[in-house]
Amino acid sequence: MATAVVAGLAVVVLAGCTNTTGIDTVKTTALGYDTGDIGTADLAAGRGHFRDANYGLAEKHFRKAVELRASNAEAWMGLAAAYDQLGRFDFADRAYAQLLKLAGRQPRIVSNMGYSHYLRGDRKKARLLLDEARRAMPGDKVVEANIKLLRAS
Repeated sequence: MATAVVAGLAVVVLAGCTNTTGIDTVKTTALGYDTGDIGTADLAAGRGHFRDANYGLAEKHFRKAVELRASNAEAWMGLAAAYDQLGRFDFADRAYAQLLKLAGRQPRIVSNMGYSHYLRGDRKKARLLLDEARRAMPGDKVVEANIKLLRAS
C-alpha cells in the first residue's frame, strides 16, 4: 500500500512539472490598453480635430468617447458641435438632448444650441437661445460674437 501512495504522489508531482524552456510565461498586455480613464484619448483627439476644422474626424472621436463613457458631458458637447459643423442637425439635436439630461440647462450649452439654430437659418430660435445665454452670462465673448453674427445675417 505504501508503494501505491508513493507512486500516486509521484504522478501528482510530475504532472505539475512542464517543460517551459523557450516559452515566455510573463503576462503581457500587448493587445490591451489602460482603461483607467476610458475615452480620454478620443476626447483629446476630437478636440484637436475640431480645432483644426476636421469635423468628420472630430465627430468620429467624440462619438467614440461618448460610446466609451456616456457620462462625459464634454464629449457630448463636442459631438453636438461637430454634427452642427457637418450640417447633421438631426444628430446634433440628439446629442444636445443627451447633454441636457446629463448636465442640465447650462448657459454654455444653451449658447451652443443657439449657434446651432443660427447655422440652420432658424433666426428666431437662435435669438431666443442666445438671449437666454446672454442673461446667464452677461458680457461673455462667445455669446456676444454669436449675437453679432445673428444680427449681421
